Amino acid sequence: MILITGATGHLGTSVIQTLLTKTPANEVVALVRNETKADRLEQQGVNIRVGDYNNTEALDRAMQGVDKVLLIAGGDAPNGLQQHQNVVDAAKKAGVGYMAYTSRSLKDPDTLVNQLMMRHFETEDYIKASGLTYALLRNSLYMDTLPVFTGPAVFETGIALPAGQGRVAFALRREQGEAIANVLMADDGANRIYNFTGSDAYSFDDVAAALTELSGKPVTYTNIDPTVMAERMKGRGVPDTAIQRTIGFMTDIKHGQEAPVSTDLETWLGRKPASLRDGLPTLYTL
Repeated sequence: MILITGATGHLGTSVIQTLLTKTPANEVVALVRNETKADRLEQQGVNIRVGDYNNTEALDRAMQGVDKVLLIAGGDAPNGLQQHQNVVDAAKKAGVGYMAYTSRSLKDPDTLVNQLMMRHFETEDYIKASGLTYALLRNSLYMDTLPVFTGPAVFETGIALPAGQGRVAFALRREQGEAIANVLMADDGANRIYNFTGSDAYSFDDVAAALTELSGKPVTYTNIDPTVMAERMKGRGVPDTAIQRTIGFMTDIKHGQEAPVSTDLETWLGRKPASLRDGLPTLYTL
């Protein structure tokens, strides 16, 4: 049995829907915080177990009879690392043999500005030390996040970010989920690390050019100073912590942290992942 945490989220849903094409539904376990959100999964025959990363007793119950666990990284909770450790501990306690974790594909964790990303590599280290057989699934930045970065009025205002000419190996979240499911089904009992990235890396100039071509409307990219972005975010009432984290994220893009490209996603999909031009029409109204 394969347990998927964060089962009703976007990535968890993609993983489970692929699994259901490859294994009986009663072999798939969905860990959810809110059972009412799992109605569709339950109707498909998926085992539903209720719990969250903070509730160690619920995690212990959820792990019973499970052979493999996919730990989908949590959000930005202050105790996020402890939450991940709780899942790993529960899996080990229950005798689970295999732990997969959705980490991040980045050039050099030691030089990251956005320190929130370090939680991924601290979780990786904890999993390695646990003695569990593991698969570390290092995803590139979701292409699906582009509308958030560009803003809702991108075709009127263009793109203004402090990312320089930094490039990002964007990949669609659903394709990463599909590849993760394929890895879970093909486990060979060895410890593995995968980098699930797009086949190419793109700058925000590339994003602007693709949006221009696809929409027929001129879209430009302006590399702004980080202080300008910070002031704009502050004017919208964004908390200082979130502002600093976002600036750090953009700085990491500028420094090439998101640029590395791997063929792992293509290998585990059995096809080329969607290019920027292929993916954008599914994310914008074009």
